[in-house]
Amino acid sequence: MNITLLVIAKTQDERIKTLCREYSERIGHYVNFSIEVLSLPKKKKFANREQQREAEGKLILSFVHKSDTLILLDELGKEFSSPEFSRWIEKQQNQSVKHLVFVIGGPYGVSKSVRQSARQTLALSKMTFSHQMVRLIFVEQLYRAYTIIRGESYHH
Repeated sequence: MNITLLVIAKTQDERIKTLCREYSERIGHYVNFSIEVLSLPKKKKFANREQQREAEGKLILSFVHKSDTLILLDELGKEFSSPEFSRWIEKQQNQSVKHLVFVIGGPYGVSKSVRQSARQTLALSKMTFSHQMVRLIFVEQLYRAYTIIRGESYHH
């Protein structure tokens, strides 16, 4: 199985970049994993947030193939404990899902088209996090899920 995390815009925080890179390398021992950063042209100006969400949504959906399983990370989604998330990941593998694509929207969320295209919506917490921090929280939880699946000691 391949797993991709799609994010809108680069993070400027070097600490977050470093930690995301570190967890990505760890995850790579278990599964093919990548983080893809999608960006709109910097000169592009939007009249309102909805226009920005729509433009970002088109960009996101242009990356996703019909055979991919799109999962939206959103505070309104289904919450899992870490062990539940690991079982969910394992179920995806057992069902021969070829490519899981997790999406973190931009600072104003995602378009209706992305929301409708998602096979499922997951929440990392009921709390709201910056879209920069969500990257780090997600990659840490994905790494934790694989250590749980393998019965490794990281989880405790």
